[in-house]
Amino acid sequence: MSNPLLDWKAQTPPWSKITPQQLEPAVDAVLRDNRQLIARLTARGQPSWDTLIAPLEEADNRLHKAFSPGSHLHGVLDSPQWRAAYEACLPKLTEYGSEVGQNPALFAAYEQVARNSDLDPAQTQLLANALRDFRLSGVNLPETAKQRLREIQQRLAELGNRFQQNVLDATDGWCMVLADPADLAGIPEAAVERARRRAQARDQDGYLFGLDFPSYDAVLTYAQNRELRARVYAAYCTRASDQGPDAGRWDNGPLIEEILQLRAEEAQLLGFTSYAQLSLATKMADSPQAVENFLLELASKARPRALEELAELTEFAQAQGGPTTLEPWDLAYYSEQLKAQRYDFSDELLKPYFALPQVLKGLFAISGRLFGIQVQEAPDLSVWHADVRAFRVQDAGGELLAYFFLDPYAREKKRGGAWMDDCAGRVVGSEGAQIPVAILCCNFTPATATAPALLTHDEVTTLFHEFGHGLHHMLTRVNYLGVSGINGVAWDAVELPSQFMENWCWERESLDLFAQHFETGAAIPGVWLDRLRQSRNFNAGIQTIRQVELALFDLRVHGPKTAEGPAVNDILRAIRAGISVIQPPAWNRFASGFSHIFGGGYAAGYYSYKWAEVLAADAFSAFEESGIFDADTGRHFRQSILERGGSADAMELFREFRGREPQVDPLLRQSGLI
Repeated sequence: MSNPLLDWKAQTPPWSKITPQQLEPAVDAVLRDNRQLIARLTARGQPSWDTLIAPLEEADNRLHKAFSPGSHLHGVLDSPQWRAAYEACLPKLTEYGSEVGQNPALFAAYEQVARNSDLDPAQTQLLANALRDFRLSGVNLPETAKQRLREIQQRLAELGNRFQQNVLDATDGWCMVLADPADLAGIPEAAVERARRRAQARDQDGYLFGLDFPSYDAVLTYAQNRELRARVYAAYCTRASDQGPDAGRWDNGPLIEEILQLRAEEAQLLGFTSYAQLSLATKMADSPQAVENFLLELASKARPRALEELAELTEFAQAQGGPTTLEPWDLAYYSEQLKAQRYDFSDELLKPYFALPQVLKGLFAISGRLFGIQVQEAPDLSVWHADVRAFRVQDAGGELLAYFFLDPYAREKKRGGAWMDDCAGRVVGSEGAQIPVAILCCNFTPATATAPALLTHDEVTTLFHEFGHGLHHMLTRVNYLGVSGINGVAWDAVELPSQFMENWCWERESLDLFAQHFETGAAIPGVWLDRLRQSRNFNAGIQTIRQVELALFDLRVHGPKTAEGPAVNDILRAIRAGISVIQPPAWNRFASGFSHIFGGGYAAGYYSYKWAEVLAADAFSAFEESGIFDADTGRHFRQSILERGGSADAMELFREFRGREPQVDPLLRQSGLI
């Protein structure tokens, strides 16, 4: 029987035909073929791009296409079967990666090809990245050190997967059913209806709220019942930890300690003073100290503003009969109340103007005007869930550029948050050009029987953000897989296109394209648009401090290790004591759910969100100077950033677009901090 993961007859995966049982055999088959190929290629003399690199690019592509669809389904349709299939593949892939990275004959062959003077710039960049990665894999280490490094990488892969599973299980494992309608006071009608349907689905009376973001946000932001907010906050901020209602059940605490210990050992084996220094070897930033200085400078500018904002919130809460001291579970609630009073509108008031179908039309229209592309729905393509929609992306002349899939809604057994992934990148090989395929996942509140999915403005910016990642992957014109699309892009530059796209969620000229009432078609009132724009910097100081807090924690927890160093939660508490304006309770275990750094790819790189904000704000300032829909500026951004992928140094590409080094002032102005 043929395996659909080994042979895509179409240009996108046959999602409906893929089963967990197919994943491991597909990976085994490709790994076997790839090992045989590497043995043949390294036995030859006189390696060249065509005889060595191109065949290995095709081998990498086959492996990615065999594994990535299954990896994606494991994240959005979690089940015991998908977990077992994914976990069976993880050690095999890690072992293979170590084998390749530590292969001295392959390294020598790459070095020989890199000395060829006939390479184009993208080929040169790909080879430079590859040689760097060989060294970071320990290719030059003694055999005993290589073996230990392989063991560390195997264990880290296992621990990262377990961390993510614990967060998902802890999120899905807690819920509360409210029977008294009085407890629902303040919570939006759509959220209440969703909670009623969720309870009904479990044959229960009342209203079921969980820890998925739509539920959590509805309670923390709108519930008038303070005890209810505190209860949900406590459950959320102790997920997968030794505290809270499920204390110890899915505890990530021991995993964190082992992850950090192994990362420190990995860095030491490779000659780095800390894992943070190792992590920055592949990023734009020069050193951990440079990153810390950048973050502390942001904190120094944001903290006075944050203190003023907290004082305003506290005074407002007291005037409303609220507490004299605000706790973390009060911030979102009173912030929303104050924003509604100050600007005479609220997120709930605006949601009817942000129906998902209309927002998508606006997003595609904006992208078309900026970058000369057309996005069309592709209902003929296979999908993995009834909620998923497929699209084709074409150039203005009709050339097919890419496909993407949108999985917009929250549901059980789906990973939380929002992200962009891919299951195929652009590469030109022996069979011609492969079309990029991107996947965009969000966790919005689904449509109801009477209304389409209605988004908050924050959710609109989330959608634009993820589509920015997608554009970076889909619009590439680079022909080599290792540096096309998002591949090979420095981690602290990969957020540039995504944060850049968020700007069109705030401009009147772009909002007019899609902010229309889902029932009447009326445009959002101009006065509300003005107030929305005025509210952009509402609590900007508190929000900036929050991001700096997390980035500093990530950086310091991956810093040099000492025998008697502070515990993870103590490091976070010390940072909060130094810069934060409100202190969470001692039982808060945020780190146990910090999947970005312990289960994802942001270890010692979370700062990249703020770093890329500088790049994005400065890039957008070019449009502010020429017009937000200026076709020439949009074309320049597409050609300098989106089409080039990782084919050149990220700073070089930014300078090519902006004509100079990035400046921090546009971000500070945008955030209202200067």
